[in-house]
Amino acid sequence: MPSETIETDSHTLVTIACLSDNYAFLLQDKKSGAVALIDVPEAAPIKAELNARGWTLDQIWLTHHHDDHIDGLPELIADYPARVYGAAADSHRLPPLDVALGEGDRFTLGETEVQVSDVSGHTLGHIAFFAPAAQAAFTADSLMALGCGRLFEGTPAQMHASLAKTADWPDDTLICSGHEYTKSNANFAITVDPENAELIARIRDIDSARAAGRFTVPSQIGLERATNPFLRAHTAGVRAAVGMATASDVDVFTEIRSRKDRF
Repeated sequence: MPSETIETDSHTLVTIACLSDNYAFLLQDKKSGAVALIDVPEAAPIKAELNARGWTLDQIWLTHHHDDHIDGLPELIADYPARVYGAAADSHRLPPLDVALGEGDRFTLGETEVQVSDVSGHTLGHIAFFAPAAQAAFTADSLMALGCGRLFEGTPAQMHASLAKTADWPDDTLICSGHEYTKSNANFAITVDPENAELIARIRDIDSARAAGRFTVPSQIGLERATNPFLRAHTAGVRAAVGMATASDVDVFTEIRSRKDRF
């Protein structure tokens, strides 16, 4: 399945499968018709989706510098010129930016306001884009479905603080993360939260979705709070499972991340 679409009265969100397990996203502000692309793992499937819909491209938002999130940009932009947005702190490793962004910045896609958060951890300078009116957040390899990105550059404390920035997002916010890692993340999650009934039910849903060839991304932040162990270091169940009942939340998070790295 090359793509899946979620429609609301005000926005269209398209999830596009790229490479072996990456996702890119298209977000359309329906009132203005403006379209943004979030990350460019490869050009061909994104071009195919744009062509099929007859859409032009107004903005490209880059979450971080890893090749599997930017490599398709030169080919894509040759046919779909658009303004490129990315982190000022990561600009030395990103393609040339038209708009350099940082923590707390805001901009608009048509009439849709977009808020920027520094979510360093997976990389330094990783940013997330939150569009409240679209009920969507583009978190790439920071907050992921049932997981968080491996800490290639940042510290556990940094990633824990980055994930805490999602705390005020409404429960129905769609978390548009960068990879189809949910099944493998679920296999780990149950080892550190084994009595979580909502997690057990989610694993059944994931198995059904993947067996049917459906994507497990995006997910909702409310479901992530209930089941994602990297958002649950404060809970008694996770603390008991890792044997750290009285430790700090950051220390518990650090242990969970260490166990995932070895899993």
